[in-house]
Amino acid sequence: MKIELAVNGTLMRGLELNHNLLELDAVFVEEALTAPLYRLWSINDQHPAMQRSSSGGQISLEIWRIESSNIGELLSREPAGLSVGKILLADNREVLGILGESFLCEGMQEITHFGGWREYKASANKKPRGVSLGCL
Repeated sequence: MKIELAVNGTLMRGLELNHNLLELDAVFVEEALTAPLYRLWSINDQHPAMQRSSSGGQISLEIWRIESSNIGELLSREPAGLSVGKILLADNREVLGILGESFLCEGMQEITHFGGWREYKASANKKPRGVSLGCL
């Protein structure tokens, strides 16, 4: 049985772990936004972690169709501290998606205001050398 899975970081098209979805025959469905209930952190600038919160924002993500039997294999390829949970989308659909456990986000830089991982990485590539954003 195929299911829809929301991804919000390095699994997205063209990014470093997208091959993990493609190797499991996942198919891109659409770009989407979460409901304005999520917060996003940069985990050592290597990948993001998203959590649901009462004071969050909208986060851009991608929806992929994947065999439900491949979810375990996909998670085994993800960094520690990422898991699957339900995500509420801006259009009120609820889909399974990749979320970060709370311990993973402790002490990390919150990047919610960028609206997504791609937007955060694009802004980091534009900053002048020698400038540090630090923790927010």
